[in-house]
Amino acid sequence: MRARRRVDPARPRRPGRALRALPLALVAAITVADLLTPAEIQLSPLLIIAPALTATVAGPRFTGLVGAVAIADQVFLDVRAHLLGSRLFQSQLAALVILTVYFVASAYLRERNREKLVLVRSIAEVAQRALLRPIPPRLGPLRLARVYLAAQQEAQIGGDLYAAARAGTVTRLLIGDVRGKGLPSVSDAALLLGAFREAARHDIGLAEIARYLDESVRADPAERDDSGPEFSENFITAAVLEIPDDRPTVDVVDCGHPPPLLLRDGEITALQAARPAPPLGLGELAPATAHQAESFEFRAGDILLLYTDGVIEARCPAGRFYPLADRARAWAGDDPEDLVGFLRADLLAYVGGRLGDDAALLALRRLPDQVPPGR
Repeated sequence: MRARRRVDPARPRRPGRALRALPLALVAAITVADLLTPAEIQLSPLLIIAPALTATVAGPRFTGLVGAVAIADQVFLDVRAHLLGSRLFQSQLAALVILTVYFVASAYLRERNREKLVLVRSIAEVAQRALLRPIPPRLGPLRLARVYLAAQQEAQIGGDLYAAARAGTVTRLLIGDVRGKGLPSVSDAALLLGAFREAARHDIGLAEIARYLDESVRADPAERDDSGPEFSENFITAAVLEIPDDRPTVDVVDCGHPPPLLLRDGEITALQAARPAPPLGLGELAPATAHQAESFEFRAGDILLLYTDGVIEARCPAGRFYPLADRARAWAGDDPEDLVGFLRADLLAYVGGRLGDDAALLALRRLPDQVPPGR
């Protein structure tokens, strides 16, 4: 079988042959029409349409080629009409040359800006993969799936974050939302994710991990710009979870984050913390015992849905918030990948295709009790 050529979706696509041939066909049509009409009817000024059309679909080289063909055809038609040397001929030719140069320059600038945009998007994709490392589809007794939607689509990265790690016989997860959105929040997200990956692999309790994350967000004040009003308002809402392999439970430390949703037999329960902690970065405003883990039942076959407030605060054109629990209840299935795919499509359709804030979804299903392969 013939191998298929790999297409890079980030590379700008060149127009097809039919589209590139259209301006030349237009020049030919104008030429034939001018030759068939009476001499007093001049159609040659319409030739300017050809390079103008080409500049919208092709690069500067092909635009210049079409412009040169149009200029040559202009001279041919005016010579045939005995206008060579007349002021009309000079003005029409000058206008065609000047506009052709303009269209070539416009095509060059557009192509250069498109290449820059492709480069920026490629860098953003690499940065997102480095910041939000891919979560494996299987960790211990869990199947996982996630989706991330940035409010700044050109950047493809923002302040929502998630991570997962194994530590012995437990799986630890983090989902959070940096105050603000877009590129200004990326550094805080990177700081928190690095702190979580460092703490999650140690044999310490979940409450201690949450306190460590809070201290990390408040650390290194010299590296922050404390000259503005945002310095004292920096915080991150987050939920830190721990799921043991040998017990049907999930431990949660809620730091001002929306509660996880538990899907079981068509019913949805919000795992609302009785004693939520303040958002990360504001721990100094609460007692040292504020970060307490709370346990909830998480049996085999259950699905846990984690999300950021960009999901539940998304609005439809009429101004209503996205009803995540109701939409998730309408979904029928048992695969986390299908669930996040369904919610992603439904959320974008609900808001009309564009979000006003970053949004992240993380779904995990507990598999029937078995020894996790490879751990």
